[in-house]
Amino acid sequence: MLSDRMGKKRNEYLPDYVAFDLETTGISWKKDGVVEISAVKVREGKPVDEFSTLVNPGCPISPEASAVNGITDDMVEDSPGFDEALSDFMEFAGEDVLVGHNIYSFDMKFLYRFAQKYWGKTIGNDYVDTLSLSRSCLTELPRHRLTDLASHFGISTEGAHRALKDSYMTHLVYEKLGIRLQDSSARPLEERICPSCGSVMVKRNGKYGPFWGCTSYPGCRHTEKIED
Repeated sequence: MLSDRMGKKRNEYLPDYVAFDLETTGISWKKDGVVEISAVKVREGKPVDEFSTLVNPGCPISPEASAVNGITDDMVEDSPGFDEALSDFMEFAGEDVLVGHNIYSFDMKFLYRFAQKYWGKTIGNDYVDTLSLSRSCLTELPRHRLTDLASHFGISTEGAHRALKDSYMTHLVYEKLGIRLQDSSARPLEERICPSCGSVMVKRNGKYGPFWGCTSYPGCRHTEKIED
């Protein structure tokens, strides 16, 4: 939903939400465009509806991006612009909490940028980043990419890096993380909230000893030294 204020980042499980994903022309949220946006509406933990469209970004898709997502300039030539696609997505999402992987550092920044460009507003939906959640409750994993989490939970990764497939994958991963969050033994014994971004901080070990690190890294690099 359009708003004058950005929604809050939340670190919890909710049974009703919209899982979404973007595919883009490159990796810079400041200058690249969107070539696909998809979403899955979830009620009581179950998918009930979906939304998906290719997008004509009005600029070339980088070869590097096409190599990852398989989307080419020819495929999006007759697709709507992102102003229409984003409007349709927001109508689909309504006031639901948005759920996505690495959206704090990437996808939400695209939404904020283009909402400001098109309508002079921002996106007011609260959101949950499954990357932050996984870093806080799956500390045993060495990597936390969406495909890493899917493999960890036995979820198929076939078709990954297309927005609709990744939206469904995010939904399934979030449901599994929700189970972990409800198991107190799976959560860190100690945690604190990052004063910079509001994400959960967890204990980590570095070159100079243990420290508190923000789970939204690298989007947020706030750390706090743990005194002996």
